Amino acid sequence: MGIDIGSQKHYARAFDNRSFEYSKKVFGFDNSEEGFEALKAWMTDIAEKNGKTKIMPAMEPTEHYWFNLGEYLQANGMPPPCAR
Repeated sequence: MGIDIGSQKHYARAFDNRSFEYSKKVFGFDNSEEGFEALKAWMTDIAEKNGKTKIMPAMEPTEHYWFNLGEYLQANGMPPPCAR
């Protein structure tokens, strides 16, 4: 999963490790717990439909806007590489 970080709205696309894209279009979600829940449901649905067992979100840590999302992903077993 590739996530573009913004201040109020983030956008995601689903790729595998060979750069095959599973998402048909960009998934936009708010920088809020509700938005993060929607992202998790979207990622889980795509993974299940395509027989994937691990979700690894990747993002560029833009200023402080990614902190809440990074914390949410870590708490849900999907730590982004930038949040080690």
